[in-house]
Amino acid sequence: QVQLLEFGGGSVQAVGPLRLSCAASPDRHSTDCVGWFRQGPGKAERQGVAAIDGRTGTTYYANSMKGRFTISQDKSKNTVYLQMNSLNPEDTAMYYCAAGCSAYGGSWLRGLKYTSWGQGTQVTVST
Repeated sequence: QVQLLEFGGGSVQAVGPLRLSCAASPDRHSTDCVGWFRQGPGKAERQGVAAIDGRTGTTYYANSMKGRFTISQDKSKNTVYLQMNSLNPEDTAMYYCAAGCSAYGGSWLRGLKYTSWGQGTQVTVST
């Protein structure tokens, strides 16, 4: 089980940038599979935002995040980042980091891909 800690959330005005961090437990495989998800107010499900294959550096993005969000990793710190630009109020949500490669072979933007979840960090975007 990968231990995860997200931080960097907060309140920001529209179009402002924000960077989220996900620190994983110090295991050499803890960031092999990492995804960011979000759950907006009143939404029943978590939406896949971005993901990274830590072994190859391959990244995956939801269509609405392409060009605005960037996922990256610092393997020396076992940390994955989500840089968010051009934020708008529709981006307001609880953001979760997920890690740990499951046996699921489908989309990296589905929760089934991961075995561990962080507690979430709130992002609130105001006009």
